[in-house]
Amino acid sequence: MIVHEWNKQVIEALRPIANPNIALQMKAYLRNQFECYGIQAGPRRQAVQTLFTTQHRPPVSEIPAVVHELWRQPERECQMVAIDLLIKVKDQLAPETLGDIEQWITTKSWWDTVDMLATHIVGRLYQRHPIETKPVIHAWRKNENLWLRRTTLLFQLKYKQQTDVELLFAIIQENRHDRDFFIQKAIGWVLREYSKTDPDAVVKFINSEHLTGLAKREALKWLKTQSAL
Repeated sequence: MIVHEWNKQVIEALRPIANPNIALQMKAYLRNQFECYGIQAGPRRQAVQTLFTTQHRPPVSEIPAVVHELWRQPERECQMVAIDLLIKVKDQLAPETLGDIEQWITTKSWWDTVDMLATHIVGRLYQRHPIETKPVIHAWRKNENLWLRRTTLLFQLKYKQQTDVELLFAIIQENRHDRDFFIQKAIGWVLREYSKTDPDAVVKFINSEHLTGLAKREALKWLKTQSAL
């Protein structure tokens, strides 16, 4: 049940452009874990564009409640609207939001929501509120939930020169023996991105840790394209 007025307007904007045929394709792509309206990212964002303007957005104090309500909806597009809203106000979010973020990461978990929360929201909170965020990252990196651990691997993805390399490499070391696809893919992805900043450090780390398989292939992709030029 939708209670918040802003969310009612979101649903009113999305339902008329639902496409059952696309919905079937989207559900299959998401391994039939979620219901879908069948609205791709471009049309979805266009449909709710007006609601994201400053005068129409919910107050920041109401954002967690709005997102929780969208998270409870069965259609995956609702969670994606919630992600877009969080990104829009990421510089206004308080560190107390991390408790809510943990719930969103661990509920209806899949790479499409988790990766956006990690790289856009958690990453920005860590930059703005490091003292409050560090203990949370420390707890998540030791958690059995693979999506929380994937978040700790990816939250520095966009940091470039600001990357805490010691922390990044330590978290990779803790997870390198976990053969789960999403963990190995995250290790490779974050190393590939950091190789654009410090290729020597990444190559040295891969060799010293004897990384193999998916993680190594993904980590070296960008460097291999550069050597082929």
